Parts: sequence; C-alpha cells; structure tokens
Amino acid sequence: MAHDLDRGPPARIHPAQPVRAGGLRSNAPPPQGLQSMRIARLLAALLGLALASVASAPSRAADLDAAFARIATENFGEIEAAIGDLAATGDPKAAAALQALTDSRLVYAPADKGVFIKAPDGKFTDARTGAAPAAEPFGTKPVRVNNRVRRALEAALGSLTLLSPDPAKRLAAAEAVLKSRDSAAIPALDAAIAKETDARIKKTMVQARAAAVLGKADATDAEKVSAIDVVAERGDQDTLSLLANLRANGTPIVKMAAETAAGAIERRLAVLSSVQNVWYGLSLGSVLLLAAIGLAITFGVMGIINMAHGEMVMLGAYTTFVVQEILRTKYPALFDWSLAMAIPLAFLVAGGVGVLIERSVIRFLYGRPLETLLATWGVSLILQQAVRSWFGANNREVGAPAFMSGSFDFMGLAITYGRLWIVVFGALVFAALLFVLKATSFGLKMRAVTQNRRMASCMGIRTPWVDSLTFGLGSGIAGIAGVALSQIDNVSPNLGQSYIVDSFMVVVFGGVGNLWGTLVAAMTLGIANKFLEPFAGAVLGKILLLIFIILFIQKRPRGLFALKGRAVEA
Repeated sequence: MAHDLDRGPPARIHPAQPVRAGGLRSNAPPPQGLQSMRIARLLAALLGLALASVASAPSRAADLDAAFARIATENFGEIEAAIGDLAATGDPKAAAALQALTDSRLVYAPADKGVFIKAPDGKFTDARTGAAPAAEPFGTKPVRVNNRVRRALEAALGSLTLLSPDPAKRLAAAEAVLKSRDSAAIPALDAAIAKETDARIKKTMVQARAAAVLGKADATDAEKVSAIDVVAERGDQDTLSLLANLRANGTPIVKMAAETAAGAIERRLAVLSSVQNVWYGLSLGSVLLLAAIGLAITFGVMGIINMAHGEMVMLGAYTTFVVQEILRTKYPALFDWSLAMAIPLAFLVAGGVGVLIERSVIRFLYGRPLETLLATWGVSLILQQAVRSWFGANNREVGAPAFMSGSFDFMGLAITYGRLWIVVFGALVFAALLFVLKATSFGLKMRAVTQNRRMASCMGIRTPWVDSLTFGLGSGIAGIAGVALSQIDNVSPNLGQSYIVDSFMVVVFGGVGNLWGTLVAAMTLGIANKFLEPFAGAVLGKILLLIFIILFIQKRPRGLFALKGRAVEA
C-alpha cells in the first residue's frame, strides 16, 4: 500500500495531443514552458503576417498608381505594358478600368496624367479611386488601342476574372486567355485550375494554359508536345491557327507533333462540315416545305398554277408583324407568346383571302391554265401594292421570342434555336396536314376529288366547295409559313417572290399533289443546295438545281411520287 502511495496520482490521459519523445508515443502534457513558447511563436507569426499585409497595401497602391500613370499616353507599347501591370495588381479597380478600355470609355488628362472612366451619360469617374472627381477633367483624350493592345487587353481581363464567383465569367475569361495565348497568364491559370470545381470550365482553363505554354518563348520541346496534345482536344479552327506557326517554325519534334494533331483536326473538321451542311440543308428544306406544302395541295387537287401563293406567305408574315406591334405597345409581358398568337390569325387571314380569290376569280377559269396563271399573277401584284400602300415599302422588324434566341453546341455543331424551332414547326405542320387528309371527312372528300373529280361529283360531293375550301387551306398553310419565315427573312412586300419559284420546283420534283413527295423533294433540294453553295455560289447553285429538275422531269414527267389528279387527267 505504501509502495502504491509513493507512485503519486495517476497521470492524466490526453489522447487528442500525443507527444513524440524518442520515437515513443506519450500522452503526458507538454511542460508549461513549452506551451508558452509555442503561443509566443504563433502570436509572432500572426503579427508578422499582419505587418506584411499592411506593408504590402501601400506597395499595391503604388503599383496601381504607376500603372495608371503609364497608361496615360499615346504610345501603344507603353499602353500594352501598362495593361500587364494593371492585371498584375489584381485590383478590382484595374478590372473596371480595363473593361472601360474595352468599351472605348477610358480617357486620360494629358496635363496631370489623370485616368478616368467615362459613363454613357458623359459623367466621369476617377479610375484610381472609383469616385467622382472634384472637378470635371479638361481636355481628356481616349486611351488608344490597336490589335496588339486589344490582344493584351483580352488576356489581362481574362486573368483578372479567372477567379470570379460567376461561372460564365470564369469560362469567358478562360476563352479570352486561350485566344490571346499570353504566357504571363500561366500563374493566374494555375491558381484558377487548382480551385475550379466545374469540369467544363476546368477543361477550358487547362487548354488555355496549354495555349499559353505554346506561346512561351523558353518552353521546352517536351512541354510544347504535351501542350499540343491538350489543345488538340478542342479540334477547331482556332486550334489549327495556333498549330500553324509550330508547323512552320518549331523544332523537328514539335513540328511532327503539330503536323499529326493538325491532320487529325482537319479530318474531323471535314466530317463536321459535311454534317453541318446536312443540318443547314434540313433547316432550308423545312422552310421550303412550309412554303410549298400549301401549293402542293391546291396544285394537286385543283390543277391551278397559283402565282399569288407567295403573297399568302407575305400576308402571314405581316400578320405576325401586326400582332407583335400590338403586344409591344399594349401588352409587352406577352411578347414571348406573339408567334403562338400569330399562327391561327395568319391561317385565318391568308385562308380567308385565298377563299375570296377562288370565289371571285379562279372559279371562272377552271380548265384554262394560261388565263389562271395570268390572273393569279395580277392578283399577286394587287396584293403587293396593297401591302406596300398600307405598311410602306421598307422592311418591317419582327422580333424573336426568348425561346428562339441564341444557340447551343451539339457535338461540335452550332445550332441556333430559331432554325431548330422552324424544323420542329415544319414537322408539326406536315403531321397536322396528314391528319386532316387521312382522318377527317373533308380530307376524304379532297382525296376523292383529286383521284376522280367526275365520280366524286356523282357521289354527291360538292366539288366547287371542295375546291374553295382546298384553296383556302393551302393559302392558310402558306400564311403559317409566313409566320416562320418572318423569323429568318426580311418582312417586306416582296417576301413571297423569293419563294414562289422554289415552291414550284419542290412541288414538280416531288410529284403534284403528293405530300410525302413534297417532303422528300424539299429536304433533297435543301441539302443539295447547301452542298453546292460552297463550290458554285448561291445563284449558280440554284441554276444547277433548276437544270437538274428540268432534266429529271424529261424522264419522269409526274415527279418522284405521282398521283392521279385532275391536272394529269386533263
């Protein structure tokens, strides 16, 4: 018992603060003097950091003032160097000044080298302090830029916004550095890459760093070859231009790597260009389908060569303009619904005018194709002049709703939302028309008149009314086409004339009165036109297509898909 008492009280255990002594773990607390020494060292370190921060603040301010003083000149070399100095400070005021220089709003006073940001309303802000000057500066001059300064400016803005909390700004900054290939941005890129969590933005930053390495004068061959592999992943024209200098002036190893990467990119771009042409052809084919599908109905059922069909398209476009004008002035919150409202109204307006034309003019000219052609051509001139007198001869602005603005990238293809929605809209109109023809009583009567007019009349079908409603349906669909075309073409009294010849080409090539033939012909001609344009030009490409259709009709007079109708029977 006495032996146990001599041991003293049991030692306290501190599992959270183990201490190493001679390689063995000890749970005993450190001596009191050692703890005081550590606390003193920690306080000294914190004090040193605080003093360093306080001491560096005037240094940064002095660097910022020196950079602003340096940019107040007309020497482009000095301005370019000053931009780099401003970016190196990392100060928000530097970013604001460089953005103002991008917008041509940075000015300086030659007398005292003061630098100011000029607002759109003419007011000045001191670029150094961010506050309004005590007195309005006198005799200011704009800070000038040229191509070299502009490239330096893009790189500087990129490096300043690489750590922005806004992901869109970080991505734009990385893209700017990638284009500028400024090796001075490598430290900023390294810091941004280490902190970036978004995979897409981080990949762009890594590619921007690789491009900066390729622009670095003292980079080794191994660094350049590795950087080439990274930038080659982009596979675009900018990458090819970046590799062009290396293919011409690099060392043998770098040249070989650049040649290999450039060859792979060129093959990829060739394939991508072909796919892009197919997409453009499909979008053009959708436009041709919308313009021609109404003509296919009237031509197939009635055998009428309607030269006023383009003016029905024009009426639909002007209906869209009127709807948007009303919404802009009275109900601006509903502007994004303008096209949805214009579609039924354009159908009714164009369809009503079509029924009026059939009842007042065309019904007296059945069986006389030349007179019908001349009469409808005269009607088209009357409609053009009426619209010109009412709305004026100038083009009218038709805006795009928010959901049709902008574009997106799909596997390297730049697809605009406007074209995409037109393709979707064309498919919906085609499907709706097929439903009317196949699943309604009116569609059954229309098909009966198309196949055998006399027998349909004997079965009690009122063929004159079928003719009138069919002409109205075809004109109404042309009006709907005008709603779509108002988004991609100028709305003017001559809008319809641009599509009447193409519409007849589509109808004749596909087969008179056959909707599926019209679809195939529109897409075929649209794609062929886009593949011919790069080699022959837009005008010669259309001439070649017209020659092809003439030769094709010589072999197949009834088109790709022929239907038996009144025009054939005649």
